[in-house]
Amino acid sequence: MADNIGPDGETLLGIYRRAALLKANDERSRKVITTGRLVMPYYSYRGQEIIPSALCASLTDDDYLVTIYRGIHDMLAKGMPLNDLWAEIAGRVDGTCKGKGGPMHLTYPKKGIMVTTGIVGSSMPIANGLAWGSQLSGNNRVAVATFGDGASNIGAFHESLNMAAVWKLPVIFLCQNNLYGEHTAYEKATSAKQIADRAAGYSIPGVRVDGNDPVEMYRMAREAIDRARAGEGPTLIEAMTFRFHGHVFGDADGYMDKAQKAAAMEADPVPRLRRKLIDEGIATEEQLAQIEADIEESIDAAVEFALASPLPELSELTTDVYGEAA
Repeated sequence: MADNIGPDGETLLGIYRRAALLKANDERSRKVITTGRLVMPYYSYRGQEIIPSALCASLTDDDYLVTIYRGIHDMLAKGMPLNDLWAEIAGRVDGTCKGKGGPMHLTYPKKGIMVTTGIVGSSMPIANGLAWGSQLSGNNRVAVATFGDGASNIGAFHESLNMAAVWKLPVIFLCQNNLYGEHTAYEKATSAKQIADRAAGYSIPGVRVDGNDPVEMYRMAREAIDRARAGEGPTLIEAMTFRFHGHVFGDADGYMDKAQKAAAMEADPVPRLRRKLIDEGIATEEQLAQIEADIEESIDAAVEFALASPLPELSELTTDVYGEAA
């Protein structure tokens, strides 16, 4: 790991801005569903905020992000506008996909947030295709595929790593290992002691990091991104974390180890970063409180924007589905 590329104070503060937004947005999403204002499937990412926040500190709007159906935190960290996000998850025409994608199929190419599917492991071959296009055009863009630990057991994972290694594609494979693949504990379904070890089979760098540590996460993401831009090929990053809630909203998460969950929530990475900023004199309590108040205000506005947006017309069922006859 390159110690000379650690985040400065301003970068750490930027990481916190993203993480605070993700935390607040998840909490609001669950509240909106609980109070009945919206009815939708929802996959909470609470506890995993630092990973995409630190990653996106080194990505540009032109770089590609291909995430998964439970990747709203990745998309917000990359810059998806709140209004567009909320209108989409509310199924309204002002959403990123005109209300057709919902919470699971979001996209926003203006910020490099590409197609999202509900197929486990699909982010990796798609990211490879985007990275190959970048390589052929020489546009210096990198592609990042994010996925969960369960997806590392899918054939697409191995095929994608092999292809990326052979062609030295500018792609980063970022596994957010939250210790549970849907409702199954990691050790019950995965033979490898750690996912990062699998990189050796494809002769590419593989590293395991504390995904809840903003400095460690930033350094490793920055190193992998710089390596990809330099034409040196892919990197597999296994970022260790924990999701605080069940696989899907309403899941009682009885399969989770209660002590493990309690310990993870006690070590919540977002307030921990907040305390670090204050202790190191990077920001004051007043500054952070203002950032958080602004975020809440932005979410308020986004929710109201979404609910005021019209529902799609019936004709939208066939729009963007069939090609026009010549």
